[in-house]
Amino acid sequence: MMNTDLTIGRSGQASAQAAPRCDAALSRLEISIHDTMAPLEQEWRDLDAHPLNSLHQGFDWCRAWVEAHGSRLAIVRGTVDGALQFILPLELVPGRLFNTARLIAASHSNLNTGLFATNALPFPHRAFADLLAHELNHHLRLNIDLVTLERTPDLWREKPSPFAGMPGVKNQNTSFQLPLLSDFQRTLAQVNAKRRRKKMRISERRLEAIGGYDYLVAQTPGEARALLDVFFLQKAKRFADLGLPDVFREPSTKAFFHALAGHGAAVDEPLLELNAIRLKGEDGGRIVAVAGLSRKGDHVICQFGSIDEALAGDASPGELLFYKMIERLCGTGVALFDFGVGDQPYKRSWCTIETSLRDIVLPLTLRGRFAAAYHRTVVRTKAAIKANKVAYAFFQRARSRKQSATSADGTADRA
Repeated sequence: MMNTDLTIGRSGQASAQAAPRCDAALSRLEISIHDTMAPLEQEWRDLDAHPLNSLHQGFDWCRAWVEAHGSRLAIVRGTVDGALQFILPLELVPGRLFNTARLIAASHSNLNTGLFATNALPFPHRAFADLLAHELNHHLRLNIDLVTLERTPDLWREKPSPFAGMPGVKNQNTSFQLPLLSDFQRTLAQVNAKRRRKKMRISERRLEAIGGYDYLVAQTPGEARALLDVFFLQKAKRFADLGLPDVFREPSTKAFFHALAGHGAAVDEPLLELNAIRLKGEDGGRIVAVAGLSRKGDHVICQFGSIDEALAGDASPGELLFYKMIERLCGTGVALFDFGVGDQPYKRSWCTIETSLRDIVLPLTLRGRFAAAYHRTVVRTKAAIKANKVAYAFFQRARSRKQSATSADGTADRA
């Protein structure tokens, strides 16, 4: 068990040797490591308020994940001359071959920035990585081999990340965004308004033919959780039909999203707002499309989406749902609608911005250097596979078979 609130300054001889050529600001950097979130809550929430800090590193988001998964933590807090510069909320992930510290909930995060003060200094130097490695590994003896900060943008909303100069590898996925302008018609004009309105009318006519529909937004925690359960069922069927692994199947992952959905379902900036298309008529009450949105300030992220293809697939209810969500959000102070990571035709058809992401990879041990090389190789291989549709389909089927076998014997290996 690590010691909470252990502070390591730059005044010690070992720390001075870790980065002998770092600049003046970095030479005054102090790092403290925390194994619980509570002592940092107020500072953490203060950093949450900075609009460029990702909601995925927000206090409530991370707490929901930690409570659902029972994560061990190594939260990195950095100050210069006593002024808070950043918080990196890391969790420890043991593996067969090496142990990793990664951003909390990284496997279900679309965009990760860390948490930085508004006036945070840049840390582009290799010396910072050396310092972080030194403090985590030698002082705390956590047996961490590798730190990964996955899906981080070097440039986010025209501002460079303080960690833009850190070593890393381009992530196999990019993320896609659509600026929301002062009104819906101006927003649509960015992406061929005539074509969008035509597709919407076709969807509506097909749904009217089977009784019509309602667009709804969950207003209570109960409604949100009910729609979330519909999403899990629809997505599980979709994954099964495609022979793909279900990334939402773990009970702890479902508990995490249920906690988000139940947290302030009717507030202005819900952690997870559930939107849906619900049928009327003979199939009244049937949900044929679901999407989960998260909002922070003027930035909205679509976390996931699903449709019921068996009942209304030819009506493109998913496309209609995006149309309705974007229409509703225009004029409400939202400036950016984020479709999240993953390259899909519907995202490209909607979006005018494509954001490149990197995985920052910091080896802490000799084993970690091999792990970092392995991580870079895996990411580059995934990028090559995704560029080849036949290879990608084969790879996903293999993952699905492995997941089925893992479920059968109740074991799982993580590396």
